[in-house]
Amino acid sequence: MEPEDSKAALREELRQVEADLMKLRRTAEELRRQIGEEWYEPTDAAERALLITAAEEQEAFAAELEARREELLRRLGTP
Repeated sequence: MEPEDSKAALREELRQVEADLMKLRRTAEELRRQIGEEWYEPTDAAERALLITAAEEQEAFAAELEARREELLRRLGTP
C-alpha cells in the first residue's frame, strides 16, 4: 500500500489527466465539427488535411491520457 501523501499526489495527477482529457476531446470534436460543417469550407485540400491531422493528433493524445488515467486508477486501487 502506498503512503497517503503518495495517494494524494496520484489523485491530483488523475484530476489533471481527466481535465486535460476533457479539453483534448472538446478540441478534437470542434475540429471535426468544423471539417464537417457546410458553412465552414477550408480554402483548399491542404487546409482540410491540416484540420484532419490536427483532430487526429488530439485524438491520439487523448488515447495516451486515457491509458495514463487507467494506470493511475489501477495504482489507486479504483476500478
